[in-house]
Amino acid sequence: MIQPYPRFPDFEYIKPLSIEEAVEFLKNHSDQSRPYAGGTDCFVLLRDRRIHPKYMLDLKSLPGFDQITFDHAKGLTIGAAVTLNQVIQNPKIKKMYPILASSAMEVGGYQLRSRATLVGNLCNASPCGDTIGPCLVYGGNLYLVSSYGERTVELCHFYRGPGKTDLKPGEIVTSITLPVPPLKCAGKYLSIGRNKLGDLAIAAVTVLAYPQPKTPSGFQFKITLSAVAPTVIFTEKAQTLLAKNRLTSQIVEKAAEEAEKACSPIDDIRSSAAYRRAMVQTLTRRALRLTCEQLQIPL
Repeated sequence: MIQPYPRFPDFEYIKPLSIEEAVEFLKNHSDQSRPYAGGTDCFVLLRDRRIHPKYMLDLKSLPGFDQITFDHAKGLTIGAAVTLNQVIQNPKIKKMYPILASSAMEVGGYQLRSRATLVGNLCNASPCGDTIGPCLVYGGNLYLVSSYGERTVELCHFYRGPGKTDLKPGEIVTSITLPVPPLKCAGKYLSIGRNKLGDLAIAAVTVLAYPQPKTPSGFQFKITLSAVAPTVIFTEKAQTLLAKNRLTSQIVEKAAEEAEKACSPIDDIRSSAAYRRAMVQTLTRRALRLTCEQLQIPL
């Protein structure tokens, strides 16, 4: 167990007034700087001496970083400083991206969510990050900027391992965009932890389904598994099984079994690997049944 230190180490606080100023500073000090918006993860790392930046770069007041916008053609854009409570409370997100809103509710408590940001939760790259699975099934794209210019990264290609991402030195994530969801889609995010409030997920499952006349079942499914592999993963075989067969209780059961086979959990202080695998099957089965209920699919 890491023993907490009585105070933060010394660092210089930098507050740029524009994205251009932030990018210019990182161009010259990327290896010595830690950008942050909410800071709920990085200040814990700083306190525990797991990171040692000379500069803490405060991005939360940059123009546009606190905005949520929706376009009927382009979809939803959430700025890098938008908090999880803002995500939960936004009417458009609650109506059109309900799985994301419900997953954000699982992160910590109300006070933490008033500071923690959605983009920060994604960039932390924890395998048990609650909002990663929903943003993956909704097809999220991250927008990044650096002194070399701008680029877009599909969220499904962003993760490299626990705490590791495709972010390059000096890059800043400015926002995430989620395309307009498929018509008549439905889904569910389910997780299990050691307690109901403020705990990290031991295992979690996200399901999104929508009508797709080209498939034998008439539907397309997207299913992600969290906290049971080095990164949040899609379970391809379960998705294919549900698309290529008439939806019945037996097919749902087989899909839950395929989800269990797809994961590769570890034993740790919070849970055994065997328990995590069992919970993946249970949560997948439950999430699929709830999703089918929403779509009025008789099983």
